[in-house]
Amino acid sequence: MKLSTTLLAATALIAVAGCSKKRPETLPPAPLTDTTPGQAAPSTGNQYADGIVPGSDADFRRSVTSNTVNFAVDMYDIDPQARTILDNQAAWLAKNPNVRATIEGHCDERGTREYNLALGDRRANAAKNYLAARGISPDRLTTISYGKERPVAMGSDEGAYAQNRRAVTVVMN
Repeated sequence: MKLSTTLLAATALIAVAGCSKKRPETLPPAPLTDTTPGQAAPSTGNQYADGIVPGSDADFRRSVTSNTVNFAVDMYDIDPQARTILDNQAAWLAKNPNVRATIEGHCDERGTREYNLALGDRRANAAKNYLAARGISPDRLTTISYGKERPVAMGSDEGAYAQNRRAVTVVMN
């Protein structure tokens, strides 16, 4: 009886040991931070004279006021400045109806990982819902929260915190 119990326990341990965790998906590359608006160069076929492909993330970042909206501490509401930026993004997305985008939610380093992931999710969804209210199909927009895992500004001061509380729109090529 003791032998069968020991064998049963050993078999269960071997079966559990064989179940390994699924490897986490590799995170996509960090977003580029160039948010300087510019004018498109004349188009030559499938790309502009400067090599940027129409409808690409580079075209988006060059054409819109900013690909980033910032938030106040522990907030995810869309303020007037964020509305202006998102209205500009919505106009570009409306002109490029076949383009899909991901909205990334980010937080500063304060708070727990779980809290910041949830807050980042609310920030990304607030931006997505605003774009959807401006006529962009929600089916074209996905969201992801990185919480505090991808700071754009290093440091533990209010200046760095303010830059890291954001939602970033990234066009999928």
